[in-house]
Amino acid sequence: MERVNATKRPPASKFRRLAVTHALMMGGDAAMVVALADSLFFDIDLDAARSRVLLFLVIGFAPFLVVAPLIGPLIDRVAGGRKFVIQVVALLRVILTLLMAQYLDALALFPLVFASLVLQKTYAVSKSAIVPSTVRSEAELVEANSKLGLIAGITGAVAVIPAGILLKVVGAPATLVYGAMLFAGALVAATRLSPDVVASDAADAEETTELHSSNVQLGAIAMTVLRGLVGFTFFHLAFWLRSQDQGTLWFAAVVGVSALAAMVGNAVASLLRARVREETMLTVALLVCAGAGLAVSVLGGPLGAVVLAGVLNLMAALGRLNFESIVQRDAPGANRGRAFAVFETRFQLAWAIGAFVAVALQVSGSVGFLIVAAVAVATSVHLLGRRRAGGATRSPVSRRRPGRARGQAPRSRSESARRPDV
Repeated sequence: MERVNATKRPPASKFRRLAVTHALMMGGDAAMVVALADSLFFDIDLDAARSRVLLFLVIGFAPFLVVAPLIGPLIDRVAGGRKFVIQVVALLRVILTLLMAQYLDALALFPLVFASLVLQKTYAVSKSAIVPSTVRSEAELVEANSKLGLIAGITGAVAVIPAGILLKVVGAPATLVYGAMLFAGALVAATRLSPDVVASDAADAEETTELHSSNVQLGAIAMTVLRGLVGFTFFHLAFWLRSQDQGTLWFAAVVGVSALAAMVGNAVASLLRARVREETMLTVALLVCAGAGLAVSVLGGPLGAVVLAGVLNLMAALGRLNFESIVQRDAPGANRGRAFAVFETRFQLAWAIGAFVAVALQVSGSVGFLIVAAVAVATSVHLLGRRRAGGATRSPVSRRRPGRARGQAPRSRSESARRPDV
């Protein structure tokens, strides 16, 4: 009887708990961005800022590059491992944000900001690993990620209102304290996450083969490039707009439009996926980025830069959900939580590499936009060539095995009864 009652607990509640945690984390991020707009981070000399950003990108993300692939699998095998990571990240974000409020006009602000960026990426990986355990079926998985994207956009838009008011009325330190309170709320919310085991065993030969299929790997290449272009453009515009009149306001517009575009992408992705094949959508996303980069390089101007940032974030949001659909379709035997954590780690590192290249190159606005166009075009040509050569084909229906993939929520009451309720 106890087991039967346990199976009646609605699995959707797991998603609600994750959604609350995610909303508070995204709200804290939004408050931090608003506070930094009026800080030394954007006021320091361009050359000094560039050298420090390069230094902290390397120092901050090098450990992430090495540690995440090694520690991640171990964490996934421990009950509540990813939950614990999210709690630690939330706690550290509280501490770092309060320290930012104290050192807002000191050079110590730089390592604090980049430590927060690394923690932000760490949270994104752990969140991706947890999502599959919060849904009741494979059909809900992509929809759940879409909802989390929408929640991030809406929460960010709402959180910046009190953050902006505090910035103008009281000052940036008060805005950061507000952000720390949101991260503290995320810490409390994270204690209610279910302590599920993401992957109890190592990947077997079948899972490895499926995740290395042509469709999945070509989709991963497309998403890696899209995420890298987002990181490149963000930092390219951060420095280029500094040389423009009212550069801080234009960069604020970039941040706002990027968040709005990502939210729109998460909202319309399911509609597009019903009409356009996933592989086609990823290629179209790259071609749209290429067209936008070329057009903005010709037209120029801060307004064009804002538009490009919006287009890139829109296409990256659409691409992510289509890629997740490809993994779900072509790797039915793979553990979703482990797979998404591995791919998300790759995508976050692509963002960091793109950011490093943007800071290191020191090119003009138009040249940077041309780089975006050239990389997107080259990737599109590569993907189309591989597919025309027969490197990727849609998986036949026969490959879709009945039952659930490892790492997914149970589909039947009898199967639930065989699992301990965690």
